[in-house]
Amino acid sequence: MLLTLVCISVAVAHGVDANTQQFLQANQGLAIGPFLYIGAKHMVTGYDHLLFLLGVIFFLFRTRDILIYVSLFTLGHSLTLFFGVLGNIAVNAYLIDAIIGLSVVYKGFDNLGGFQKLFGWQPDTKMAVLVFGLFHGLGLATKLQDFDLPEHDLWKNLLAFNVGVELGQFLALFFILILLSFWRRFDSYFSFAVLTNTLLMAAGLVLCGYQMAGYVLTK
Repeated sequence: MLLTLVCISVAVAHGVDANTQQFLQANQGLAIGPFLYIGAKHMVTGYDHLLFLLGVIFFLFRTRDILIYVSLFTLGHSLTLFFGVLGNIAVNAYLIDAIIGLSVVYKGFDNLGGFQKLFGWQPDTKMAVLVFGLFHGLGLATKLQDFDLPEHDLWKNLLAFNVGVELGQFLALFFILILLSFWRRFDSYFSFAVLTNTLLMAAGLVLCGYQMAGYVLTK
């Protein structure tokens, strides 16, 4: 059973479905609409990105704070998405995705006050979100680098993909914030905060473990 789960993880590690693979392999020019769609779809279905964002905004109650943190995350993943693909920066996709899993663990641990309790210090939360955003963007870049995308109009297609990612992120955040706003009306929100963030850490550890298993199996 464990081996089956690991094999499934390896198979879907890059998060690109068959139809998207077929399009990316066949595309030879400017395709704004399709790249917009692919970027939005990837973010909406990217559970690792969404879990991290959930952790980021879990204890943010002011719109201004949410905008600041989400903007830092957006800046980070936009930079490495563009420079990763255009600069052909080769990184192992499994290791990057394992770090993305650890970013989820970090955010859950941070929300629980783990750094203060265990180490007596608090990392700069804004800087951490920006740095992990860089890794998330590199993860996006590795998925596109698996395909031999034509150089002609590449930056335009990347821009469309990134805009799609942002649209997907906005849509996902919209629904997440609606659910959180509703839940925050009840005392259970804070009563279950420890459990929720513990589960967030557990999910991040599982994601990291799956990606490391994929790395080992493909060596």
